[in-house]
Amino acid sequence: MISEIKHLTMDELEAGLDEIRQAPKDEGVLRLIVRRPQIEEREVLEEGELHLDEGLVGDCWKTRGSSSTSDGSANPEMQLNIMNARVVALVAQDKTRWHLAGDQLYLDMDLSSENLPPGTQLAIGSAVIEVTPPPHLGCRKFVSRFGFDAMKFVNSPVGRELHLRGINARVIQPGMIRVGNVAKKLPPNND
Repeated sequence: MISEIKHLTMDELEAGLDEIRQAPKDEGVLRLIVRRPQIEEREVLEEGELHLDEGLVGDCWKTRGSSSTSDGSANPEMQLNIMNARVVALVAQDKTRWHLAGDQLYLDMDLSSENLPPGTQLAIGSAVIEVTPPPHLGCRKFVSRFGFDAMKFVNSPVGRELHLRGINARVIQPGMIRVGNVAKKLPPNND
């Protein structure tokens, strides 16, 4: 049983930046897979299937839609949400709370714009995903789960540069992924 979780202060969050900056650049371990079958529901998976059209199979991404599209349909550039495992470990404070961030994949990898700019491809298990341009930012739900300072931290200039709130991606090669798989950065223009 976990003890009571308090929201960290900005000073406490900023104290974790050195650890976050040490995340691997070229290869990182997939630490958690979370499927969202419906809004506000989470299923922690050991293994998942990535599909070209559906994203993470069984996730509500496609049926939920998006406010970022003119017709409210799902945004293919936001098919997958990925968060740095070191960041979620800091803000959530306990691994049993990681899924509350709302992302599907949690990688121990440097997600910064310098390391993983849009167009970068990652091989995970038998799948390949591609980083997409739309920013992934903290929201009201993130505040309620991790605190206002956590949202300010991930959306700060340093937070945006390091993509502390995470990145968006799309599936470009379907396949199976599993917790413990190593995500490998592919060379540019690897088709």
